[in-house]
Amino acid sequence: MAKVIPSNWQSMEAIGAAQRELETLALLALELSDDYTVFHGIHWTRVEHGTSLFGEIDFAIVSPGGRLLVIEQKSGFMDETAEGLVKRYGNTEKKVALQLNRNIHGLQSRFSSNGTEKLSVDLLLYCPDYSVRRPDIAGIDPSRIIDTKRKDQFLTIIRNLLPIDEPSPLAQRVRDFLGQVLALVPEIGAVTREVDALHTRLSGGLATWGRRIECDPFRVRIIGTAGSGKSQLALAALNDALAAGRRALYVCYNRPLADHMSQLAPNGSEVTTYHQLCDRALRSTGHAVDFTKPDAFQLLESGFGIFNTPLEWLFDELIIDEGQDFREEWLPPLLKLLKPDGRMWWLEDPMQNLYGRPTLALPGWVTLRSDTNYRSPNNIMESLRQLGVMPESVDGGSPLTGSGVEILTYADVHGMIEETKKALAQGLAAGFKRPQMAIVTWRGREHSQLLGFDQIGPHKLRSFTGQYDLRGNPIYGEGDILMETVYRFKGQAAPCIVFTEIDFEAYDETVMRKLFVGATRATMKLTLVMSERAAGILMNRVGNE
Repeated sequence: MAKVIPSNWQSMEAIGAAQRELETLALLALELSDDYTVFHGIHWTRVEHGTSLFGEIDFAIVSPGGRLLVIEQKSGFMDETAEGLVKRYGNTEKKVALQLNRNIHGLQSRFSSNGTEKLSVDLLLYCPDYSVRRPDIAGIDPSRIIDTKRKDQFLTIIRNLLPIDEPSPLAQRVRDFLGQVLALVPEIGAVTREVDALHTRLSGGLATWGRRIECDPFRVRIIGTAGSGKSQLALAALNDALAAGRRALYVCYNRPLADHMSQLAPNGSEVTTYHQLCDRALRSTGHAVDFTKPDAFQLLESGFGIFNTPLEWLFDELIIDEGQDFREEWLPPLLKLLKPDGRMWWLEDPMQNLYGRPTLALPGWVTLRSDTNYRSPNNIMESLRQLGVMPESVDGGSPLTGSGVEILTYADVHGMIEETKKALAQGLAAGFKRPQMAIVTWRGREHSQLLGFDQIGPHKLRSFTGQYDLRGNPIYGEGDILMETVYRFKGQAAPCIVFTEIDFEAYDETVMRKLFVGATRATMKLTLVMSERAAGILMNRVGNE
């Protein structure tokens, strides 16, 4: 029995194409001898000369002598075109020969960069469900194509291409290279960690240069697009303050963002929403607000506006995030929390202003702009730009390529639910785990057709119930796939985003902002579930430009 890496593959769960790969893996493990090592689910990232490849290799088999056979499996049907075999994934298509050559070249280049030895690589295309009619124009050597007609020769061909040769120290170096240098992993969860790490590294420039600003008084306004690194700057400023013995306070608008930042912020810093801050201030004076009353938040704001700030409520460092959502009348009571020599940051993104609130003037403040999105993969950015969703001023800074943008359309509520279920199933089939996925709804809580559900098909959902406990904490339902409105999910992200319930009668600035906000939450995979009307308006607009 062949040695399989990762070793826990038998406990993995998958559906669709991923399940077919596991079936092939079981065959390879059982039928090949222990002279072979089989790597499965190889995900890797290569950044080179300002470009990158975000690739996937289904199987890599290493012989005792260190030779390597790469197997690309394409389950289901394919298209045979003049440019070779093409595999379609929804509205996206991949040229099979290009994908294979790209991945093999990437492996060879990376291996050679670590030494003088060259990596000997052969390849096979395995199509267990499809019979290639014209192998002569497939773009791949016909002898390297195993389709349904040659399926029973699969193992024989592997052994002929990769015979059991003399053991060599090279084999261990190849295995080490595959298992360590490229950080090969069995599931997409590890890839998301690599993507997060790369985003953090690339977008760190804002945190670096923003903190080098010198001004007196320290009043700095950061206008940064989605994925530019505003959250990293906020966290870095909190760390700087604590390291210098200064008391720091972070204030944002959305409760989900505050909950997220509180998990990342250093111990000793304080993280809150504006309304939580109002509540704490009023409670400290013995005036608690009843959150069951419809005007509870207006009472909080007015009460905090006349709050007499005691010494214990003064801070050395004040960071305001989601500034585009703050009202002008909220600024004076916030400034009263700052010590005379205190430092204040204001972070905002005008494109994420979904409430139509006027931009604050902030005269005399130093302003730094960052228009580069390092979070969204470049092909998602390009797709959004083609759809007219991406402002011309915003640049794509990520070297990664995700899975593009897929658009699913619906005619009615039933169709919307079915297409949302389909998008979730596609995400799971691609290898995403439920905690790595999020459903973002176009509509607010009052008008959403989805937020009333605690389950869609087999998927249990975790969403805000609309209720608060006695201390103002939001109550969430149980479930393993988060569902939020586009308003509440601002400032956050997930590897796989299903942006659904998208419907509008006309395309305007508000529509563009909502599409921009929801779409830029995705770090790897994005699916837009749109009404036929909205999709038609968007496509007609693109076609007329």
